[in-house]
Amino acid sequence: MTSVDFAAVFAEAEVDGFFHAVDLATGNELGHQSDGYVIPASVFKVPVLLELFRQHEAGEIDVTNVVDIPVTPRTSGPFGLSNMLDPVSMSLRDLAWLMMGISDNAATDFICDRVGLDKVNVTLASLDLTNTVVSGHCEDLFAEARGDLGVLTLEELTRPTWEMFEKVAAFDPQRATTRTTPRDMTRLLAAIWRDDGDGAVQAAYPEVRRILGLQVWPHRLASGFADLDEVTTSGKTGTLPTIRNEVGVVAYPDGGRYAVACFTRAHRLTQKHAAADAVIGTSARLAVDALRAMAA
Repeated sequence: MTSVDFAAVFAEAEVDGFFHAVDLATGNELGHQSDGYVIPASVFKVPVLLELFRQHEAGEIDVTNVVDIPVTPRTSGPFGLSNMLDPVSMSLRDLAWLMMGISDNAATDFICDRVGLDKVNVTLASLDLTNTVVSGHCEDLFAEARGDLGVLTLEELTRPTWEMFEKVAAFDPQRATTRTTPRDMTRLLAAIWRDDGDGAVQAAYPEVRRILGLQVWPHRLASGFADLDEVTTSGKTGTLPTIRNEVGVVAYPDGGRYAVACFTRAHRLTQKHAAADAVIGTSARLAVDALRAMAA
């Protein structure tokens, strides 16, 4: 048991929180609604990254190969290739960094088409992550949302409402076909950091860890450890209307490693929600402090 009142922490931030944290050395864990289904948003890119490098290690893909990405079609998004106006050529390995480091949707969908989402799900199943399914990439999600809302472009929705939001199945964990749980995500992170498994999956882990350590966003998980210069975080964010997530590993200089998965759903429909961003770091810090105390 723990004295951390996660329900109160998330309530103060005006979000519904789904959380799980694990000490990778002791196996001690803490959580709140850890087995509840959640919308991963861009967190789904973590298993896509793993599958890319699994295929590389298996000799199915060479991530050092340079690929050409034309201007169209490119999936829309706020960062990276989604906003570039000219053709781009780069290696699949560097494209993978764009997918993870700045959550580039166009880079993600290019990689998804190369590796095949069916193979992503096979690899997830091989790791016994039975509550996680990736049924589509970014453009699939956007197309589903447009269909549910009856619009041609999401840009038409200049004033989105809760009524609109509730029509979109992809935003509802009980109806969405792409979903996961906090516990599944910490199990995935634990496998990656502990080198669990064998063959090409295990061989892929070092490169997956390297890229997860290059994310540029410091305002969620990393913010909870801003006072500790020696502590590092490696992870992946996810963002959709009302949804702010991050999963990652917090590493201390004494060798402590802690897998954390935090998924939040806001009580209000607003593009900016600093409290929802901050509670991811706050809950992670409370959990890690408690786990370190338990180990001590």
